[in-house]
Amino acid sequence: MALAIFGAGTPAAVLKRLVAGMLVWLALTAPAHAVLEVDINKGQVDPIPIALPNFTGTDEKSQQYGVDITTIIGTNLERSGLFRPLPQNSYLEQVSDFNAAPNFVNWQTIQARALVTGQAAAMGDGRIRADFRLWDVYAQNQIVGLQFVTTERNWRRIGHLISDAIYKAMTGEDGYFDSRIVFIAESGPKDKRKKVLTVMDQDGFNARPLTDGSDLVLTPRFSPTSQEITYMSYAGGQPRVYLYNIDTRQREVVGEFPNMSFSPRFSPDGQRVIMSLQEGSNSNIYEMDLRTRQLRQLTNTAAIDTAPSYSPDGRQIVFESDRDGGQQIYVMNADGSGQQRISFGQGRYSTPVWSPRGDNIAFTRFSGGRFSIGVMRPDGSGERILTEGFHNEGPTWSPNGRVIMFFRESGGENGGPKLYSVDLTGYNERPVPTPTFASDPAWSPLLK
Repeated sequence: MALAIFGAGTPAAVLKRLVAGMLVWLALTAPAHAVLEVDINKGQVDPIPIALPNFTGTDEKSQQYGVDITTIIGTNLERSGLFRPLPQNSYLEQVSDFNAAPNFVNWQTIQARALVTGQAAAMGDGRIRADFRLWDVYAQNQIVGLQFVTTERNWRRIGHLISDAIYKAMTGEDGYFDSRIVFIAESGPKDKRKKVLTVMDQDGFNARPLTDGSDLVLTPRFSPTSQEITYMSYAGGQPRVYLYNIDTRQREVVGEFPNMSFSPRFSPDGQRVIMSLQEGSNSNIYEMDLRTRQLRQLTNTAAIDTAPSYSPDGRQIVFESDRDGGQQIYVMNADGSGQQRISFGQGRYSTPVWSPRGDNIAFTRFSGGRFSIGVMRPDGSGERILTEGFHNEGPTWSPNGRVIMFFRESGGENGGPKLYSVDLTGYNERPVPTPTFASDPAWSPLLK
């Protein structure tokens, strides 16, 4: 969805020009330099106490939207592990006038370091408006103030966008809350699972199926836009790669690849797709130019080279290979030159994925009968295990490169895969709610 940005003090005439469904945000005042800062580069982060009184409203409908938006913000910030929303029953005052300056002493007394105030309004034309301000309680100044307008159908995005704005003001980095997850929803008996391509908001809400489950679907991945995904389907027993537009529900065939052994991924510019193609008992990595549909072979070994992923600048590719006798991680230039191994720990390494920040590569490691999700730098240094379990697999990065989502398979007759997230500290692992069992998640870029 398009995003328009305006300066402070938007006049009524600007609001009248808004197209229905367009999301608008504007600065209420020039942001002050934040005294509060969260150091997200530390190991275990001590969450910042933050007060979130319910957004006010002038009528019952507006008040309910205010409560719901505040709930979304609080849930997002708490799940990040960086913030600790204070219980509302501890507040010494209730905010009733959005335009009045807070009584900072009352918020200092309950040890809040940051305060969010806001108001919501059902505008009567099918749109919702929300204004918010983020305050530094001890410096007694406003850090940032924004206004958002959207359709009632789209109201949850306001909560996510405000969460992102608070996250960025407090950490100096983009948030990740206004984003989507595509995954495989699984239901039915364990030996005959129905698999449905499904998309949802990053917090588990608004889940909706994209396929009907009649054909096997695998390995969904977002293109560089947040509106399109690519995935494999075995309709009629023939493996095909599809491109699906989430908003228009239009689907097109990218190509038929009967020898494909792993999911395709887009290049950062969206002009190329990289994949591995099987040749007898081995597989090599190929790149397809989507404009010419020409294939270019990038590796040529008598081994299994698979699971390729581009660096965010498109200049390098990470992949897994058993050319040294067991699954390990390798990096090469985008033209296939300079292939070198970067993993040297105990066990087997697989499913490498380059961070959107470019500073880390996530992977799955199997060692000692356990599956781990970890990260390492592109040169192989700084390897860290973030979480271990019975069967962890399929890491995918949040848009800001600070959180990893993956799926964990539980054992037993009634077990199945579920989604989890963990941040780079490794101290903040959380289950991700889904309507059914879920596997193979892929995180979108921030929505637009």
